[in-house]
Amino acid sequence: MSGKSGQPEAGPSHAGQDQRRRERDRAGVSGGVIRRAGAQGPRSWIQKVFEQIIDTPRQWVSLSEVVPVAVLAVQRYLLEDEPRDMLPKLPLYCYDVTISDGVYQEKCYLDPRLNSLVYKNILKVGKEVRITRVSCVYNEKRIGQGTLCINKVHCGETLKAISLETPFRNRAHEQKPERPLRGGKSHYMALWNNEDPYGDIWLTSKRAKEYNLSTIKIISLSHLEMTWSTRKNFPALLVRILYKSKLRYYGKPDKKITEPYQTFLEVADSSGMVSVIMWNALCPEWYKSLQVGLVLLLRHYTVKKSYPFRMQPPPVDPQMKIISKIEICLNLQDPPANIKIIPETQVQSEWRLPQLNHRFVTRSELDNLPENHLCDVIGILVFVGRVQRLKKKENSEDFWTYRWIHIADGTSEQPFIVELFSTSQPEIFENLYPMTYVLCTQLKVVRNNDQVPKLLYLTTTNESQMCITGGQKGQPYAYDVKVKNITQWIKTKTDAGEMKNTVFGGYYPYPPVPETFSKYSSSVKVESLLTAISEVRKEIEDLQYREQKRIAIQGIITVIKYIPDRRATESASTSETLRNANLPITSQAARGESQSQERDGKRHHHDGDPVSSQTTSSSLSPSKKKRVLQGPDAKVVAVPQPETSSQAKGNKPDMPSTVRRQESTSTHPLGKARKPISDKWESQLWREKRFRLIDHLHYSHIYPESIPRRFIFEHREFLTQQYNTQPSKYIPPEEGSPKLEDFKSACSLGHFEVTILGLNHEIAIDVAFLPMYCPEDVQTSQIDTLLTCMNYSCVFPPEATGNDRLLGPRALAGDIIKAVTELNRVHIIGILDICNLGDDKIEVCLQKIYTPENIY
Repeated sequence: MSGKSGQPEAGPSHAGQDQRRRERDRAGVSGGVIRRAGAQGPRSWIQKVFEQIIDTPRQWVSLSEVVPVAVLAVQRYLLEDEPRDMLPKLPLYCYDVTISDGVYQEKCYLDPRLNSLVYKNILKVGKEVRITRVSCVYNEKRIGQGTLCINKVHCGETLKAISLETPFRNRAHEQKPERPLRGGKSHYMALWNNEDPYGDIWLTSKRAKEYNLSTIKIISLSHLEMTWSTRKNFPALLVRILYKSKLRYYGKPDKKITEPYQTFLEVADSSGMVSVIMWNALCPEWYKSLQVGLVLLLRHYTVKKSYPFRMQPPPVDPQMKIISKIEICLNLQDPPANIKIIPETQVQSEWRLPQLNHRFVTRSELDNLPENHLCDVIGILVFVGRVQRLKKKENSEDFWTYRWIHIADGTSEQPFIVELFSTSQPEIFENLYPMTYVLCTQLKVVRNNDQVPKLLYLTTTNESQMCITGGQKGQPYAYDVKVKNITQWIKTKTDAGEMKNTVFGGYYPYPPVPETFSKYSSSVKVESLLTAISEVRKEIEDLQYREQKRIAIQGIITVIKYIPDRRATESASTSETLRNANLPITSQAARGESQSQERDGKRHHHDGDPVSSQTTSSSLSPSKKKRVLQGPDAKVVAVPQPETSSQAKGNKPDMPSTVRRQESTSTHPLGKARKPISDKWESQLWREKRFRLIDHLHYSHIYPESIPRRFIFEHREFLTQQYNTQPSKYIPPEEGSPKLEDFKSACSLGHFEVTILGLNHEIAIDVAFLPMYCPEDVQTSQIDTLLTCMNYSCVFPPEATGNDRLLGPRALAGDIIKAVTELNRVHIIGILDICNLGDDKIEVCLQKIYTPENIY
């Protein structure tokens, strides 16, 4: 092996080290914490590597023996000890990676230069990796062994199963609470955001206890406001929690604060409402135990002038006084705050504490609420989107995590559309799935009636809280008339028939893009409104895991190809198979079909076949109708399930597919004959320029994660894991777990692959278009442009019944392709949603097209 990196080469360090090192390794820290594999058992690769590098700190060594190891944990914390003048743009956070060689586990420090592997979710739990370059780093603030530092690693495939029974080589890594390898911080952070409490330092053991209040001097909030500046000691406060904010992490490398957290509680007594700020180490001790509605006895607090730019949430009771000039501070020391939870059974009426009230609104009432109105909603989840991430600031390492959800309450055909940011309740946020009874508080109305389609949704605020099934039992709001009506409606909607209409995950194109580019321009906050097509690759490469971004490019549509949903043509429903069997379908035919589709999706980038294929669309009986699409301002659209080739009218099962396409015709929903439908179109301009390009970006592939799936209750844990972010620690899969591809798509329309040529005819990009929503016009086949299909948001309604007019997927595809041909050589602006799905998978979806006619 050799030592490199601009430092003197490391000398040989194989087996046969001197006795001094053996004794030191055996002793480790006080008491001895280093395990050694027995002579009879297999030799640990981790142990051998550690013996080779322990005397060469900070100098990396290329390993001559490399074996695959499994990743069991990837944990994040604030980077402190690295000298910030040694590395340019040193990251804010660092990572400890736990590996297993089958004999031992070892917690390793990841070289900050390799952080991008975690940013893009390439280095993740469950993966097999090969470490080829390592070094030894000592934490000079602790007594003990050096740390194995990973300086170079190759990430392989995801392993089917990993044993968690192997012990740590260093027993210190098993101690609780877990501590990071480097720096003085006592805790790890959530892997993908800063708002969620993570790890074993966050306690939940605080409980209400009876307390003798007869000898306690209590002061009202209004009296405290008037006299605080003249007091040295403050009497106790007896208050109820009305609001609780999400956690705020304010850690910086130069701040020597062990747990730099902050949270706000809005508390009230009979005289008013005031803000209480809980600081630092009190947050891990108390945050998860302090719930909205609890009564607290607060002593040993401090009072200061309030921060002038912070807006307190308004109380539900308009008569309640808001005390905004002061705020109460609770600290671990100077002085150490004393917090007691008073049980509700001890609360006396003469205390006149305010009750916890709600602003419940129904979906039918939402249409009339003004912008920024605050409200609470309750209902049942009918759609749960995947967890996504949004960068807080440009060039920042900090992200918000959020997901879109739909909540139905039975008062309208439309659900509540909610932009749900993390509320520092990961136990709820990460366990949402359709058919769950959910309560969301302190939601803000977002609306714009001046655009098409009209914009209307709810978003969380800093004080929003969530409650799921069972959590509302015994709560006062359970007796609210609106809540009782919704609860009765939900009881009628929990059968299997309703459940099969619910949807989980996939690409969700919301909020919708306005009808003109000028309105789009005024609605976005970016430095540069248009992205040059030459800059798209860098925009994509800069994306981190689950980060979704919207960009606008200019170009010319030169190719469009329809890719049907292959699973929709199967004779048997996969979802029914999954319900009735312990294992998913894994037939050779299904696997071959899936592989064939993937090959077809990739091959089109290089083929030069200009011939448009023909297909069929037959009229279907009402029993085969399927209603899957609906916009906020659109009526329900009926879309049929495609028939298999052997079922299609006029096709023989053994007839070659090319012949069938040429002989097929389609019937218009209104009864008029249609011309044969084209699956692909490419322009003459493309034929002229395609071989002269200096770059061609291929991002039209649709991954399983991009497709919304029908929800199956029996597989809720599997689906929940798929659409959450990657966990920080390895979770063994359940035996016989299905694959995501085995679940039925919520939209059987398939997708399109669209090629956009740059205005300078030098660079082209392939993107995907997923028509998961259609306007009312589809029923009467009044689609004149592709723009119409892009004007409506994604909503997944239940199965259709009755005699709705139909337009089949193939016919819809033909109309869209025909519309594109009318854009031949037209300069367009394309709005793209780009997302890093992790593991080198990039999703690029066309959301909207602006032509010269709808720029202004």
